[in-house]
Amino acid sequence: MEFIKTTEQDSKYNHLEKMSVSELLTNINNEDKTVPLAVEKVISEIENLVSNIVTRMKNGGRLFYIGAGTSGRLGIVDASECPPTFGVPHELVVGLIAGGDSAIRKAVEFAEDDTEQGWKDLQKHNISENDTVIGIAASGTTPYVIGALKKCNKNNVLTGCITCNHNSPLSNVSQYPIEVIVGSEFVTGSSRMKAGTAQKLVLNMISTAVMIQLGKVKGNKMVDMQLSNHKLVERGVKMIMSELGVNLETATELLDQHKNVRKAIISYDKKDK
Repeated sequence: MEFIKTTEQDSKYNHLEKMSVSELLTNINNEDKTVPLAVEKVISEIENLVSNIVTRMKNGGRLFYIGAGTSGRLGIVDASECPPTFGVPHELVVGLIAGGDSAIRKAVEFAEDDTEQGWKDLQKHNISENDTVIGIAASGTTPYVIGALKKCNKNNVLTGCITCNHNSPLSNVSQYPIEVIVGSEFVTGSSRMKAGTAQKLVLNMISTAVMIQLGKVKGNKMVDMQLSNHKLVERGVKMIMSELGVNLETATELLDQHKNVRKAIISYDKKDK
């Protein structure tokens, strides 16, 4: 099958500079509305990848995201939100970006073109057969990511990818490719827009589903979240009140004592019995 970069195709809109602010925003929004529908078409592929990740993580494995530019930053955002949201160690879900941490804020020239560095970056984390590596690249052509996944495959590391083109080189080296075809961007080639939104949605789905499967949510509550600010402490107290049917004072005392919503609930349940 011929590889066509739909992410690079010409925008459906022209003379953007002549549009009013209202027209610009309305047209961008109209394009954005198509993204969740594109994600919906690949839910079965996401499910297959998530199921395999869960199996490995239950055996001590970790999840790695690897990308360049916007794609790399999105992976880092998702990874960095897992510890505070689900109370897991920082090393359980790791985001890597071409060019290293400095590339999070400022592009590092030609970093994404290095076919060897991705694997070197993974080796710094002692990558193993229990781990999963998801390559993120809207185009599906980023050498840094493709090179890393090739090495992962040779070393029996599970691989997946999130891309926005059919039959891309990245998909072809991924065991579990996820291809969210969002079409051309509002600004031609600006894949931080619809493609970036699609990648963010899929990352949310993967990490959230994995963590729920690992038992990090009770009912619909983040009972293992880190209580790192007053807002989250208040949320934790409300969770305990709702779950146990206790008053504000009791819930606050329980959280002060146990420093964790789940532990507070379990402790009270045991005492009640």
